Amino acid sequence: MRASVYLYEDEDDAALVARCLAGDPAAFEPLVVRYQRPLFNVALRMLGRYEDAGDATQTAFVKAYARLSSFDPTQRFFSWIYRILKNECLNMLRSARPMEPLPAHLVAAGGPTDRLDDAERRDALRRGLMALSVEYREVIALRHFADLSYDEIAATLGIPAKTVKSRLFSARQRLGEILSDWKVR
Repeated sequence: MRASVYLYEDEDDAALVARCLAGDPAAFEPLVVRYQRPLFNVALRMLGRYEDAGDATQTAFVKAYARLSSFDPTQRFFSWIYRILKNECLNMLRSARPMEPLPAHLVAAGGPTDRLDDAERRDALRRGLMALSVEYREVIALRHFADLSYDEIAATLGIPAKTVKSRLFSARQRLGEILSDWKVR
């Protein structure tokens, strides 16, 4: 059933792009609504900061709109815009300045213990993801945060599904090693 839903969305996406190219700019809005959240989630896992992820996602949509004429309607729109987002994230990572984390006493001030533990877990995961290579980070983000299947990830990245499985296995192993020092209270 899932494949038929994606097939319908792919056909709908191509029709919306065609409408935009024919002079109906409002037809782009459903594409933004459909893909904004998964693209933001991927960007967040690639960049590690909400502000940067929001900027990258917005820039990707602006660039996609400007380049709609280069979209191949025989391909998935998500795969096409994902490549734009990935390039934007890579550009941001290359130009990023090193950031200093907030001191622990400022981060932990005033919150209940359970919220602090959740925040520590999220921060440890974020740091772990950021320690991975871009190739590992993107397969984890696409699988676990954009909820794509192996075949969908393969199509999006333009690599074989076996490579996706291999990268995902290695990425999970590496992330497990990175997070092994983190202790649950």
